[in-house]
Amino acid sequence: MTEESIFSGFGGQGVLTMGMLLGYAGIIEDKEVTWMPSYGPEMRGGTANCITIVSDEPISSPILSTFDTVVALNQPSVDKFEPKVKKGGNIIFDSSNILIPPTREDINIYPIPASDAAVKLKNTKVLNMIILGAFIEARKAVKPESVYKALEQVLPERHHKLIPLNKQAFELGAELIRKLM
Repeated sequence: MTEESIFSGFGGQGVLTMGMLLGYAGIIEDKEVTWMPSYGPEMRGGTANCITIVSDEPISSPILSTFDTVVALNQPSVDKFEPKVKKGGNIIFDSSNILIPPTREDINIYPIPASDAAVKLKNTKVLNMIILGAFIEARKAVKPESVYKALEQVLPERHHKLIPLNKQAFELGAELIRKLM
């Protein structure tokens, strides 16, 4: 199994963290992993993204032009990456923030109201964990338990008190996408 994904959104939404958590979870499961971030001035409000590949087989190249799954947290990301989803692939997006949803009929489209759900959890910073939970539930690239272990490695120790909230957000995202599948 190989999952070739891109996570994209505004800088500060936790896009790179989503890809990194997926990558660390893959490493925990002894899989082959690449993680390639793309950012710069984007970190201050522009679009940032990262390509993460998790595979049971060696990965030939971290550079991709099409993806199994696109995760989009803003309109520019949907606009830019919807055409790059492989036929039969997936786009998972934050339906709370995207005014013009994807329209392709040859892919699976999953609108997740992640921003609204994060507000209900009283912490908008867990938006990325809601979306990551939806992604993992849909794609099964790694086990949720591996993501939880990865949180302990990726989050600085001073933020470990937020791990329970992040797990709650992750599980909420899984629940939201199960309703669509």
